Amino acid sequence: MSVQIIARDGEPEYAVLPWADYQALLQAAGHQPVVAVKAAVPTAEAQRPGLEQLRVLREDKGLAAESLARSVGISPHYLAMIESGERQPDAAILRSLAWELGLEGWS
Repeated sequence: MSVQIIARDGEPEYAVLPWADYQALLQAAGHQPVVAVKAAVPTAEAQRPGLEQLRVLREDKGLAAESLARSVGISPHYLAMIESGERQPDAAILRSLAWELGLEGWS
């Protein structure tokens, strides 16, 4: 059995063990095995705003298109094409946009 001990202030507080070992311990103690239920966890893709919302996000922050574009290192015209959906920015531009807009998950 592989067990990881998590201590706080030098004293053991938690024991982490593989699911199969946990199930075996429950059975040995006379308890019914626990059925794992897969929770629907929203993905980062579902949580983050899409590029189609870029203009609204920029305007909500009170940023002019020219100002955001220059701070990201692109032309205002290229930013307009990204906002309209004509162009897809590369990862570096996406990270810069996220940084300037204070967003997480865009990369």
